[in-house]
Amino acid sequence: MGIFDFVKNGVREMMIARPDAAKHLIVYKHPDQNVPFWSQLTVDSDECALFFKDGRYVGYLPTGRHTLQTQNIPFLNNLVNKFTGGDVFIAEIFFVKMQPVRGVPFGGPLESMEDPVLYEFVTPRIFGEFSLVVVDPVRFVVGYHGQCGGSGDNDVVLSWIKGKFFMSVKTVIGQVCAQQQKSLLNLGGMSMELGARIVQSAPNLEEIGCKILEIGNFNINFSAEDQKLLREANKARGEARRGIGIAQDSARAKQFELDQRFQQDARYVQQLAGNWQNYAAGQAMMGAGQGMAQGGDGSGVAGLGAQVAIGAGLAQAMNPALAAQGQPQFVPPHMQQPGAPQGYPGAPQGYPGAPQGYPGAPQAAPGGAPSIEQRLERLGELKNKGLITDEEFQARKAKILEEI
Repeated sequence: MGIFDFVKNGVREMMIARPDAAKHLIVYKHPDQNVPFWSQLTVDSDECALFFKDGRYVGYLPTGRHTLQTQNIPFLNNLVNKFTGGDVFIAEIFFVKMQPVRGVPFGGPLESMEDPVLYEFVTPRIFGEFSLVVVDPVRFVVGYHGQCGGSGDNDVVLSWIKGKFFMSVKTVIGQVCAQQQKSLLNLGGMSMELGARIVQSAPNLEEIGCKILEIGNFNINFSAEDQKLLREANKARGEARRGIGIAQDSARAKQFELDQRFQQDARYVQQLAGNWQNYAAGQAMMGAGQGMAQGGDGSGVAGLGAQVAIGAGLAQAMNPALAAQGQPQFVPPHMQQPGAPQGYPGAPQGYPGAPQGYPGAPQAAPGGAPSIEQRLERLGELKNKGLITDEEFQARKAKILEEI
């Protein structure tokens, strides 16, 4: 009986492989760390074998049957136990599935997040299923053995992977919303985009050597309280944005009105040969006329008379040359009164613009020289234009009058 036990135990120790009952496990750890020299290690087609010693990675064996000897596998020299005469390797052997694991369901709340647009803290909830594959078995085993304690239960391993997956989803959601300046309220219509981004880059899963291949039936929602909070914040934001938009539109309309008025004024000034003073006076007269049309400020005849006086004064200001010269008002010949004193209405007045010989027209001096009146008028024009000073004007005026 003892001989049979010895033979049976010896054969068992020389054949190392994943047992059929553990074929479904993502990671299977061989229970015995003492491996006899010349043992046969079988690695299935959907996995690889990793060797660790004292928590450090030592070597890797791919699919196939391997005879454990240092001649064929050099890294085994680091595993030889010299106390047994070199007949035993001491190592932890992990079998890791490299084929995709499909249809892994997930669901539950993420951690609290701040909406990058509405600035409210809420907790999104995600549901669906994903497929994953181990792309870096060494990193996966290091994380798995450290976090799951080498558990032989797939539920424990998948629960650990789902925790990393949820952290990756939260990271990707934050990145997308911040980059596109979108509220968490928009996540419902971004499921496909978010799923593609998570498949492309799930940072927390990369840390453990896993990759998400696809995500199905991906859904993001909120509790009733969070949904209400976000909608109220979004409503307040919309009202604020509408107020800003209305204010901006009003400002643009006012600016357009001012621009049109400025262009119109510029054309009027140009038509007046650049005489802004005349244009300003004309605008003032128009204002006075509007006041007269509206009956003034309720002051009756007195107010009307004041407005007429203002209009007359502004009209005189529009032609300062005439006002400065004191040019007399023209009276037709049939209305002139020869006997009236100078300055009396109807008295003969000098009118420089009348043709020669017309009543009231200045008479030319003998020999075609300018008359006294014409010379005085010319002298007054020079003074009004600022070409001579008051002293020069008085001196020349006196000299001309001496000739009378």
